[in-house]
Amino acid sequence: MTHKRQTDRLPIVPADAKEHNVTCHYCIVGCGYKAYTWPINKQGGFDAKSNKFGIDLSKQQAAETAAWYSPSMYNVVKQNGQDVQLVIKPDVNCVVNSGLGSIRGARMAENHTSQQRGTQLQRLTDPMVWRYGSMQPTSWDDALDLVSRVTSAVINEQGEDGLFVSMFDHGGSAGGYENTWGTGKLYFGAMKIKNVRIHNRPAYNSEVHGTRDMGVGELNNCYEDAELADTIVAIGTNPLETQTNYFLNHWVPNLRGTSLDKKKKEFPGEAVEAGRIIIIDPRRTVTVAACEAEAGKDKVLHLALEPGTDLVLFNALLTYIADKGWIDKAFIAASTLAAEQGAALISRPGGAPTDQPLTDFAAALAANRTSIADAVRITGLNGEDIVKAAQWIAEPKSGNKRRRTMFGYEKGIIWGNDNYRTNGAIVNLALATGNVGRPGGGAVRLGGHQEGYSRPSDAHVGRPAAYVDKLLIEGRGGVHHIWACDHYKTTLNALKLKQIYKRRTDMVKDAMNTVPWGDRKAMVDAIMVAVRQGGLFSVDIDIVPTQIGQASHVWLPAAVSGEMNLTSMNGERRMRLTERYMDPPGNALPDCLIAARLANNMERVLREQGKAAYADQFKGFDWKTEEDAFKDGYAKHEKGGEHVSYARLKAMGNNGFQEPATAFADQKIVGTKRLYTDGKFSTKDGKAFFMATPWRGLQAPGKAEQKAKYKFLVNNGRTNLVWQNAFMDQYNDFVMDRMPYPFIEMNPEDMKALNVAAGDIVEIFNDSGSTQAMAQPTPSAKRNQTFMLFAFPTGVQGNVVNAGVNELIIPNYKQTWADIRKIASASETTKRVSFKSPEYKT
Repeated sequence: MTHKRQTDRLPIVPADAKEHNVTCHYCIVGCGYKAYTWPINKQGGFDAKSNKFGIDLSKQQAAETAAWYSPSMYNVVKQNGQDVQLVIKPDVNCVVNSGLGSIRGARMAENHTSQQRGTQLQRLTDPMVWRYGSMQPTSWDDALDLVSRVTSAVINEQGEDGLFVSMFDHGGSAGGYENTWGTGKLYFGAMKIKNVRIHNRPAYNSEVHGTRDMGVGELNNCYEDAELADTIVAIGTNPLETQTNYFLNHWVPNLRGTSLDKKKKEFPGEAVEAGRIIIIDPRRTVTVAACEAEAGKDKVLHLALEPGTDLVLFNALLTYIADKGWIDKAFIAASTLAAEQGAALISRPGGAPTDQPLTDFAAALAANRTSIADAVRITGLNGEDIVKAAQWIAEPKSGNKRRRTMFGYEKGIIWGNDNYRTNGAIVNLALATGNVGRPGGGAVRLGGHQEGYSRPSDAHVGRPAAYVDKLLIEGRGGVHHIWACDHYKTTLNALKLKQIYKRRTDMVKDAMNTVPWGDRKAMVDAIMVAVRQGGLFSVDIDIVPTQIGQASHVWLPAAVSGEMNLTSMNGERRMRLTERYMDPPGNALPDCLIAARLANNMERVLREQGKAAYADQFKGFDWKTEEDAFKDGYAKHEKGGEHVSYARLKAMGNNGFQEPATAFADQKIVGTKRLYTDGKFSTKDGKAFFMATPWRGLQAPGKAEQKAKYKFLVNNGRTNLVWQNAFMDQYNDFVMDRMPYPFIEMNPEDMKALNVAAGDIVEIFNDSGSTQAMAQPTPSAKRNQTFMLFAFPTGVQGNVVNAGVNELIIPNYKQTWADIRKIASASETTKRVSFKSPEYKT
């Protein structure tokens, strides 16, 4: 990649370069960028009139000049079939990032396919089928005909429950409103598929059922609230690593005290000061270190609790705050379920867990009552720190003004112990203190991907949804459609799934090898014989060859953001249009158009079979562009969608609008800055619920037994450098030179006891499976507690996560225990890796 090319000169962007709006398609923050494209044989000049930035480049530029861009922001790509130069650089006018670029977003250009510069050449360019004993290129017509005939044959014998589907539910990258609508209309409209799962978990469900059941949507505030809060409570999240520019551009100004003028203007007559932060995380992270450096240690409270005991802490905080009288009585009375309605615990329609935990404040408090002493015993925290946290969250300010507290949580809770109730316990605190719907407040997930969900109703899936991985392991289903997922890397019980999935798909490959490819009927018949014997026909729709794709029989090449027009919203519901600025490689298509072509072929095949009524269900997919899918989906079906169009979004630029749209006035889409400012919540009568959340220990089956049997906690998560499961980064030398294997952070004394040195390869193993990682000494790590990079291709942490899930089939990736042994001393690839501490120091 560029860091190896010794790039010493980059072209000047000419004044007449085309300019495109771009939202970074990686994390949920959704930073704004500008893409500039111009002919390969042209560049700009030094004088201000000859370059895009209107700057005299003959003079020395300031350190942060808007005219600068790095080699990673440059590439040569195809646009309308012609070579063009491409620069993608941060947009200084975007309110999300104000010109900041993350180590992920600032590599968007070099992570596109370029024949000229040799980047991302592994991208799929043509449909591929299992033929002659390996994957071979073919046409769209040939591939989709095979997929449609096998799919319809399986449905004819097994019903629609014989079709298993894995699909993304996110925005950005290859997601977005266009693509979720395309796949959703196919599987939830034309069909009613029940055996469906999401890209990072084994069922089709929400990671935040708890907050939604309480009537509080999970993205309810705006990024500005992090600047306005008196206290930020960061729970199970490491935002410097995973929401980098949200943290740097909106949290840090508050911690430094540089947002005081904004606070004074927003809250006249109210005492304001630099923000405080409470970080609830078993380990010391770079976020903790950065907050201490920016705010001072006296404004930072790190609660390094026993892993999985967050629920106890929240219940103790709620109890202490209520007993002190620091609750917002007026808000509770006006906006939450009345005591007379909730005297007996009630259940929300749609199926909350069976013990019916939704109720009013008084009943929830009674059910959740936890003393400081009990919290100390279970969480391992200092009682004084728990009291301090309660004070920082809710103790009134001078003049008896209520504190403004923002609660932000992420995978440590979402993928942690007792997901549903722990999520509810956080929202209990926010509702009790009146911190939902007010400036400086919020009870929000901080997010992974951007969002872009637009699909027909999924009510037929049921709740709890099918545990799809379990069904696949049991031999259920006959055909599996996989959309932008790689469950070999991003699931629990991964080793078992891989073993059985490969066995089942190999049965079909062996059958296919017996038939000449020109005989389509014989091919489908042979596949169906294998399916009846337990085989599985696998179709993988993706942008690169994947690990699970190695087991598949058909690959269909997809396009990504920038190779198509794509709409998504970020963590503050800010919706933008990323304009197409280059061609997808070869014959790759947007997912929505692949879904449309698949629907067209299903209709054709079903009509051939005389199933006219079923074929009619696949009408309405006559889309020619991704905008057709957007108009058919978001514009018609989403709240405020009638106000939104590509043209209007393009005019709104990288600041877009915050969903939902409420009007179109003065040539602008009018959005919604915060939700619930009127005190009305997402329930039938507008009253939010509290939740009874008593402590149940390690809730997912097998977790307590695993903890008792194995020595090391194998916590896991993201790192700044790597995006998600490294689907693009695994082909980027900048990333792979730094991280040839996933790291596992270990206490140096634990490493010494195992005779392990920095960079040594270790095996992590338990009853569920085994995996590998390179050892990274981390003095701040507690003894017997490790942290491993999640979902990395050269060492899959999911191999050692057991199959236990909560009642709603949410996996607990975080509470995993295993033993560790040394496999090999540091290799040539790991010897050159730096293991210096990444902590942000003063």
